[in-house]
Amino acid sequence: MSTPSERYGPLVQTTLRIATWNVWWRFGDWQPRQEPILETLRAVDADIICLQEAWEWGDDSQPRAIAEALGMHWTFAARMDFAGQRFGNAILSRWPIAKHGHLGLPCPPELDEFRLAVYATIDGPRGPVDVHTTHVHYKYEHEAIRIDELRTTAQSVAAHHPPDPERQAMPPILCGDLNAPPNADCIRMLTGRAPTPVEGLSFFDAWEVAGDGPGFTWHNNNPLAAADLEPNRRIDYVLVGAPTRGGRGHVTRCELFGVEPVDGVQPSDHYGVVADLRY
Repeated sequence: MSTPSERYGPLVQTTLRIATWNVWWRFGDWQPRQEPILETLRAVDADIICLQEAWEWGDDSQPRAIAEALGMHWTFAARMDFAGQRFGNAILSRWPIAKHGHLGLPCPPELDEFRLAVYATIDGPRGPVDVHTTHVHYKYEHEAIRIDELRTTAQSVAAHHPPDPERQAMPPILCGDLNAPPNADCIRMLTGRAPTPVEGLSFFDAWEVAGDGPGFTWHNNNPLAAADLEPNRRIDYVLVGAPTRGGRGHVTRCELFGVEPVDGVQPSDHYGVVADLRY
């Protein structure tokens, strides 16, 4: 059996920090939540932030406002757009975004929730970083739809991540609210517990690698989640392709954030996930 040094060479000691968070659109008493969302993200101090249920409302843009306050670059896309009321996903980055885009996800027309995946190639200081974020169907009975959505997302990840036979590049990262626990078929196919959508592409679950405890991101201790009368679940993920040379992509830390109220205000119905990756 090979040792880490034989398989990966000397491990890089530098890291990047990536966070993912569903920020609950403009649901509930949304206005008092905006500053706590910003202050929570400021404290997390991530290099890359993936947001789900981010909003644009006319000329007002939540991801733009957060990015400007934190001094970050950003991209946002939405398929759900009703007269300027947009509901979508965003990627924010400390470093320039070299390329970005989005992809609509498949769904039977009668059940369409206008889901999409957003991607960005980030011009990081130690090489490009490919990041994808998505938010898929939420109902328990929609597992078959989630499988199709995440299969399409994985195919998009593979299409945007160039072949790397020398295993020198940072592996791709997929973050989001996947609305399913780790033992669900849609997650198992991403992490290699079931047949993978793309040959040669599977992901490590950052919480499995470096998290502590159950890691529930949907928790009844959160009053905004408790109102839905659902069980505690881990449904938000940082997923990373297999480590490459130097251990790039290896998860060294993974924690929840957004757990505690800020000045008495719960920022979102979800807790976020933040991970440090060798880079």
